[in-house]
Amino acid sequence: MRVRVWLSLGSNMDREYNIRSAITALEKVFGRLIISPVYESDAVGFTGDPFLNLVVGVETDWTPQQLVALLRSIEHSHGRERSGEKFSARTLDIDLLTYGHQVLHAPGIDLPRKEITRYAFVLQPLAKVAGNELHPVSGVSYAALWQAFDKSRQSLREVELRFD
Repeated sequence: MRVRVWLSLGSNMDREYNIRSAITALEKVFGRLIISPVYESDAVGFTGDPFLNLVVGVETDWTPQQLVALLRSIEHSHGRERSGEKFSARTLDIDLLTYGHQVLHAPGIDLPRKEITRYAFVLQPLAKVAGNELHPVSGVSYAALWQAFDKSRQSLREVELRFD
């Protein structure tokens, strides 16, 4: 059975190349993607170059474990190092945010990701493309979560980045 999955993508190293290349890699596997606007945000948790962030939706019958393995492979192919600090510069970061309405806590998988309600750079793009969808735990729409979000904690700037 196919399920809608939301992914968060971010990069602050060779940002445009890595984001475009990740989109291409995801399209090769899943075909048509739902792509949010792209936002620039300051680094969170460390001092570094600004990030580009967006959310991508795919329809798949892959398991969460298969998806996470694929995402790690795409990150690795873009030079992602996982041995460093949790908050550090990234060539590419791709996180599985949701898997349908499933709540899952397994090794290496925490669904829905807590980042959805913690960070503007995840919630705002998700609200743009899936505003009417409900958070699997709270049951509140992403649009309503964004409306209530304390936007003073992190500023986002929408940027033009084409994927054609």
